[in-house]
Amino acid sequence: MRPVVFNVPNQYNYFMLKTSEINAFLIAPCGMNCGLCMAYLREKKHCPGCNGDDEQKPSISCVRCGIKNCENLKDIKSGLCVDCAQFPCARIKHIDTRYRTKYGMSMIENLEKIQSLGMNLFIKQEQTRWECPKCGGVLCVHRDACPSCGKKYKRKSYRMLSR
Repeated sequence: MRPVVFNVPNQYNYFMLKTSEINAFLIAPCGMNCGLCMAYLREKKHCPGCNGDDEQKPSISCVRCGIKNCENLKDIKSGLCVDCAQFPCARIKHIDTRYRTKYGMSMIENLEKIQSLGMNLFIKQEQTRWECPKCGGVLCVHRDACPSCGKKYKRKSYRMLSR
């Protein structure tokens, strides 16, 4: 079932995803919640998420992702980088630094929460953290306004941690 589409002025058409639709399938090996990504939320060139079918991905860079295609992940039952002996590797550190700096989200922190709390509790926290207070839709990690209703919000800032 596809989410409802809303037109937001001066932006792409986005799916109206409810936080209750965030699930474990949307958590990428690197710890990214794909349900918060603008590529997943947009209607045109919709991405099915990192765990989705590669043939449906609009970007070849997503298909060729070095993290998702890491040889070490093939032997890890959970499919998550946090369970790798080399965690956090250089790739994870790089994406974590970029997302902390630009978007106020940490992949390493997400993975550590999954490891300590379990996936179900992590998902519940994500549903609360990323819910728009105005419309109940999912906030996009890449934007500073709700993709469903346009309400502006402030991202959490992170101090840079050395890893």
